[in-house]
Amino acid sequence: MRWLMRKCANCGRYTLKQDKCPVCGSEVRVPHPPRFSPEDKYVLYRLKAKYGLHMPGEEGGRG
Repeated sequence: MRWLMRKCANCGRYTLKQDKCPVCGSEVRVPHPPRFSPEDKYVLYRLKAKYGLHMPGEEGGRG
C-alpha cells in the first residue's frame, strides 16, 4: 500500500498533494517512518551510518 499523506518540509502542514505544498509551495515529504522488521539484515549498516559506530573486531576502532 502506498502512503498518500505528505508533510511540507517548510511549514509543517499535511497535505494529499504529491508534488508541492499548496500553502507555501515548497517540497513535500512522506511523514511515515520506514517499516520495522525484526529480521532486518541491514540494521548494523544504518546504525554505523547514523552514529558512526565501530563494531568490535573492525579495523579503525578505538585502542
